[in-house]
Formats: sequence, structure tokens, C-alpha cells
Amino acid sequence: MISLTNNHRYLNRQYPDVDPTLFEQSAKSMQKLMREASLILDRFAQSKPFAQKVMYAAKQSNMKEVERLIKSTGIKSEVETSFNPDGINLKLSARVGGSECCHLTIALRWM
Repeated sequence: MISLTNNHRYLNRQYPDVDPTLFEQSAKSMQKLMREASLILDRFAQSKPFAQKVMYAAKQSNMKEVERLIKSTGIKSEVETSFNPDGINLKLSARVGGSECCHLTIALRWM
């Protein structure tokens, strides 16, 4: 067991100044991802023919068609798609300054 009284040298440790710039940019990027996720979810929820097309393409293991359909919802973000007999997973990603700052994963069951 570690005693806090013996670790006093760590209690006064200096940390670098806080710069929230990247954090703010990441939060703004996440807001965009959430809006785009809503576009996809609205389309699935409101268009049975669209949902059927996605499911049929997945059943045929036609990744290009699944990705085309997902992009047809109007999203602009990077999206990684995977599916199996139970459902679909979509990972939407955003970049700030060339590095991934955030991602949002949607996992939906269809069986």
C-alpha cells in the first residue's frame, strides 16, 4: 500500500499551462459528427426502402454499395463501415491539424 504522506514530492508537481484550443476544436468537430450521425439515423428510421437497400447490400457483402448508400445521406466526414449478420457499425471520424481528434461510433442491430 502506498502512503500519501510519503509521496509529498508529487503533491507540488508543476503541470504545463492549460491550452484548451485543441479541446475546443475537438468539441466542435464532435458536434459536426453528431449532426451527421443524425442524418444517417434519420434516413434509417424514416425510409424503410433505404434501410432495406443497406441490409441487402450488406447481406451480399457489397461493401462499396453499403458505403455509397451511407455517403448518400449527405455526410462529409470519414466513415468506416463494418457489418455482420447481427448489425452494422459506423465509425465517423474528424481531423484537426491533420490528426484524428475525435470519432463517433454508431452500432445498430438488425437481427
